[in-house]
Amino acid sequence: MSNFPDFDAELDTSGLYCPEPIMLMHNQVRDMQDGSILKVIATDPATTRDIPKFCSFLGHELLIQHEDDDRYLYFIRLS
Repeated sequence: MSNFPDFDAELDTSGLYCPEPIMLMHNQVRDMQDGSILKVIATDPATTRDIPKFCSFLGHELLIQHEDDDRYLYFIRLS
């Protein structure tokens, strides 16, 4: 996993389904500074649609979207 960027906070939403991962992300980003990187771990396939929309709507940069079997990783730079 060394090809993934360093991150400032990690949010593990494994086992949760829409809309819970996005609701938890909203809460997490409130406590973070602009420019910080959030790593999100998810198991809900809907996050492949919802997290890019979340980033686009709020102006955050989706750095990496990675799928590994039934696990999804996202690295998001907050703005």
